[in-house]
Amino acid sequence: MIKQLFSQCDTLLESLRHDHYSRRVKSHYYAYKTEYDFSRLFEISREDRAVGAVAVFNSSMIVACVEGESFDSETLSELAGFIGMIAPAVVELPVEFAPGLRPLLEEEYSTDHRTQFEFVSKNELPDLDVNELPKLDDVFEVLSRSFPSLAQSYELWITDTSHRVRRGLSQSFLLGDYTTATIQYIVDKVALIGHVATVPERRGEFHARRLLYWIGERLTRDGFTVRLFARPHRVSYYEEIGFKAISHDIVFERKDVDDD
Repeated sequence: MIKQLFSQCDTLLESLRHDHYSRRVKSHYYAYKTEYDFSRLFEISREDRAVGAVAVFNSSMIVACVEGESFDSETLSELAGFIGMIAPAVVELPVEFAPGLRPLLEEEYSTDHRTQFEFVSKNELPDLDVNELPKLDDVFEVLSRSFPSLAQSYELWITDTSHRVRRGLSQSFLLGDYTTATIQYIVDKVALIGHVATVPERRGEFHARRLLYWIGERLTRDGFTVRLFARPHRVSYYEEIGFKAISHDIVFERKDVDDD
């Protein structure tokens, strides 16, 4: 059974596995609780016990599993029906459940592979002039020039990012006025890097590499584990910076969503 939660969520969140999916679920809950329609939390239960959680945030869905539990074929079938009803653009869940879910969603969803990387510190923080408290408008300027499709989403991006930054769940960094990276979540002493961008005219000058290495060393020094996701063909690029590949997963993407 999948039911929406409006209160008494902490016990479920504390029971989840210590992985990326549970941290994503927690980050949405810590940011917005259950007070908004765009951020909803659901419990997956079987035989009167919780086996997982689902966070629906805007057009994305994250599925996490309770420690020591798994999803059987009946649960996966129910989850597939739930995904069909919600119709999120993207679904993330532990890779072990992807093979069972894929045939149930193949008409509406395609799959893509990702690699998760973790930063390996050399304890050498370079002397780099990084703005750790940039104006978010300046960050968005770099992002919008790097990803034109984002330019139409200013209100959504600035509202959500500033909200998370104020709650200590996110942080943006700016190198000059040309390269940026944002921590998508800071949960359970793990920081996930995302939204890395360099404006077109400054690409090829290694600014993103330098910034990512600096962030890795800076946050490691502060006691955080630093991770990011990328496509498998980028393994050598991130290894050269100081990251190592630690896992792989599969993301479901709705076929009728335009990526441009």
